Amino acid sequence: MTARYPSLRRRLPAASLTLSLLLAIAATPAAANEAAADTAADAATSTADEGAATQGSYGGDIVVTARRRQETAQDVPIAMSVVAGEQIDNTGSFNVGRLTQLTPTLQYYSSNPRNTAVNIRGIGAPFGLTNDGIEQGVGIYVDDVYYSRVASSTFDFLDVAQIEVLRGPQGTLYGKNTTAGAINITTNQPTFDFEGKAELSIGNLNFKQAKAAISGPLSDTLAARVAISSTSRRGTIRNVATDRWVQSQDNIGVRGQLLWQPNDDLSVTLSGDWNKQDAVCCASVFVRTGATQRPLNRQYAALAAAQNYVVPSDNPYDRLTDLDANLNAGNKIGGAALRVKWDVGPGTLTSVTAWRFWDWQPENDRDFTGLPIVTKSQNPSQQDQYTQELRYNYTGDRFDFVVGGFYYYQRIDTQGTEAHGPASSRWTLNPTSALANNPAVLNGLTAINTQYLKNTSAALFGQASWKVTDQFTIQPGVRLNYDKKDGFYQRRVFAGDGTPVVFGPTDAITVARLGVFAPQEISPSFSDWNFSYDLTATYKATSDLLFYATYAKTFKSGGINQNGVPTDGANNPILAAATVKPESVNHLEAGVKSEFWDRRITFNLTAFRTDIKNYQANVNNGQFGVLRGYLANAGKVRTQGVEVDFSVRPSERFRAYANGAFTDAKYKRFVDAPCPPELSGGGTGAVIAAPGTPGNSPANCDISGQRLPGVSKLALSFGAEANTESKLFGKDGQFYLGYDGSYRSRFSSNPSPSAYTWIEGYSLSNFRAGFRTESGFDVYGWVRNAFNQNYLEQLSVGPGNTGLIVGLPGDPRTWGGTIKASF
Repeated sequence: MTARYPSLRRRLPAASLTLSLLLAIAATPAAANEAAADTAADAATSTADEGAATQGSYGGDIVVTARRRQETAQDVPIAMSVVAGEQIDNTGSFNVGRLTQLTPTLQYYSSNPRNTAVNIRGIGAPFGLTNDGIEQGVGIYVDDVYYSRVASSTFDFLDVAQIEVLRGPQGTLYGKNTTAGAINITTNQPTFDFEGKAELSIGNLNFKQAKAAISGPLSDTLAARVAISSTSRRGTIRNVATDRWVQSQDNIGVRGQLLWQPNDDLSVTLSGDWNKQDAVCCASVFVRTGATQRPLNRQYAALAAAQNYVVPSDNPYDRLTDLDANLNAGNKIGGAALRVKWDVGPGTLTSVTAWRFWDWQPENDRDFTGLPIVTKSQNPSQQDQYTQELRYNYTGDRFDFVVGGFYYYQRIDTQGTEAHGPASSRWTLNPTSALANNPAVLNGLTAINTQYLKNTSAALFGQASWKVTDQFTIQPGVRLNYDKKDGFYQRRVFAGDGTPVVFGPTDAITVARLGVFAPQEISPSFSDWNFSYDLTATYKATSDLLFYATYAKTFKSGGINQNGVPTDGANNPILAAATVKPESVNHLEAGVKSEFWDRRITFNLTAFRTDIKNYQANVNNGQFGVLRGYLANAGKVRTQGVEVDFSVRPSERFRAYANGAFTDAKYKRFVDAPCPPELSGGGTGAVIAAPGTPGNSPANCDISGQRLPGVSKLALSFGAEANTESKLFGKDGQFYLGYDGSYRSRFSSNPSPSAYTWIEGYSLSNFRAGFRTESGFDVYGWVRNAFNQNYLEQLSVGPGNTGLIVGLPGDPRTWGGTIKASF
C-alpha cells in the first residue's frame, strides 16, 4: 500500500496534511463508501488524537473500501496505492494520466480520448487503436459505479476524497473486466455540517484551473453537495499549417449529490455529473523514419520527395507539426446514480443503480503529414450504459462476507467517415503505375462506416473472510458471469463522384480503390459463461505486521471485432476472426505489510506472477483504410515482478516516500503476431529479406519472449516534504517545501517491439512551496517537469509501411501558483 503524505494542517485530507486529520476525514462518508459508524472508521478517528508516535506513517489508519467494506489499508491483503484528494490537487495529478507519476505500476497512454489505454503491471488493454468489442482490463469505479468507457480517464477528477489503485485481479468483487486491477475513486459526500472549499490556479501556457465545492443541510434529513471544476491550457504543439496551438486542454465538469438520511439505518444518495472536453486535439510530430521492406521508391523519403514535401522540423522537441486535416476531440460524459444503503439485520444492504452516457466527436489526420492524403477521418460514437448492483455486507467477530449480483447493459453506435485527397494517388499507389500520377483515382474516395454494439453482462458474486484464529484468516471469493455481445459493422465505399465502389469490376482504377477502402458487412456475436475464483490466506503476526498470499483464477470476457475483419482470397470476410476468445488468467501474489518505529515507517513488499492464456492483442494491417485494426488472441503472456512501497515520518516537520516496481512483462507465446515495420511492406515470396531491406516480408512474426508494449522494467516514484511553524500577515501556519519525482526505464511503443519505437527512460521532478494555516487557507507556487526534461509519451508507426514514425512529446516545464481556501 502506498499513500502520499498528508499535510500538517488539521482540517481537510491533503497531500500535505497531517495524517491524523486525514484519518478523521477518511472515516466519514466524505471519504468512504460505507457508514460512518463503521468500527474501523471509529478506530481511525479515535487514533487521530494520540500523537505522531502512534498514528502510523500513512499506513494502518487510512480507511479504504477495496473489499467493498471499510477497513484500514494495512489490514487489507491487496497491493494498493492510496492517494488522498488534496495530494491530487497539490501535485497537479488531476487525471489518471498524471496519476501515473505517483503510482509506478500504473501505465497510461492516450493518442486521443477514445484511443486511451490504462494498464497495471503492463496488462489491461491492447496497445493501439481502441476496439469497442472488448473490455478494458483495468476497471474504473466512481462511488461504486462502473465507468466502462476508458475515455473517462482523460477527464479531470471532480471533488475526489480518495483514490485506491488496486493491483492484480479483482474479479470476484469488481467484475470480469478487472484482470489487471481496479481504480476505485471515492468522491466527497454531502454533509449535515455546512462546509465549502475553493481553489484557483494559474500558470504558464495560459493555464487556468478553478475548483469549488459546497455542502450542507437542506433539512434535518436532507443534505446536498455541488462541485465544479474547470481547466484550460494552451496547446504544447504548434501547427504551422493552421497557425494554431494544438494538444490544448479545455475541460469543465459539474457534480451534484443529494443525501436523504431519515435515520441511522438508512441513507439514500442521488448523484449526477456532466463533463465536457472541447480541446484542439489530437496531433503528433515527426520523430524519425526507419527502413522497411517496401521498394525504396515506396518508402517515406522517396514519397515525400516526389511531392516536394518537407516536415516543419525533424526535431520532435521543437513541437511543430503541419497536419492539414481538421482536428477535434469533442468529448462529453456524464450520468446519474442512485445508491441506497440500509442496515438490515446484522449487515448492510447496498443497491447502486446507474445510467451513464458518452458522446465522442473526433476529427483526425490519419496520414500524419501535411499532405492532403487522408483529408477526413471521423468516427463519432454515442454510448448509453445501465448498471444495477445489489450486495449485502456482514461483519462478525470471526466471519465476514459480501454477496451480491450485478447487471450491465451497454449500447454503442458509431458513424464513421474517411476520405482521401488529391495527394493520395501519388503517395498510396505504386509510383511506377500510371495511376499514381492521376490524382482523380483516389481524390474524394470515401468510406462510410456504420456500426453498433449491444453488450450485456450479468453476474453473481461472493467473498468471505473466516478468521480461523486471531492471527490467521482465509478469504475465498467466487463470481459466476454471463456475457453476450452482438455487433454490426458495415463499410460502404464511394468514388469521388459518388459512384459506389464494389467488388466485381476488374479495371485498374477500381482495383486500386479497393486496395485502399474495401466494402464489408458483418454481424459478429459472442456469448459465454465464466467462473472466477480466488483464495487469500492472511497471517497477522503482530498488530503492525501482516503476511498474505493470493491465488486467483479469473478471466476477461471474450469479444467481437467492431472495426472489420480480414478477408480471404475471394474478398469474403473471415468470420472466424470476428470473435475473440476470453482471456484466461492465473495469478499468484504474496506480500507483507509492515510498520516500524512506533508506526512512523511503513514498508510493504509484493511479489506477483500473472499468466494470461489467449491474451487479446491488437493487430494492425498497415494500410490506410482497408482495416484499421482488429483483435486476435496471442498464445500466452506473463507479467511478473516485485513492488516496494516505503514511507517515513520521523516528526511532524518532515515526511518522505519512495515506491518502486520491477515488472517483467513478456509474450510467452505469440507465433503469428503482426511484424514490426522493419519486417513489413515487402512482397510475399518464400525468401524473406533482411530487416529494413527491400524484398519479401513474412506474413507474420514470432515475437515470443519479447517485451509487452508500454511497460518499463523499472518504475519509481519518490518525494518528501518539510515544513516549519511560522506566521504570515499575522496568521499562524506553516511554510512548507515539497518535492515529487518519478522515473521509468525504456519501453516499447509498438505492439510488436521494433528498433524504431523504443522510448528511452526519463525522470521527472516537481516542486512546490507555500504557506498554509489551520483555518484552511493555502497558497503555494509549483513547477512541474522542473528540469524541462525532453521525453516522448508515445510513438506510432505511420500507415502504409512507409517507415514514418511519429510521436507525442511529453509536457515541457510548467509553472504557476495556487490559492485555496476552505470553511
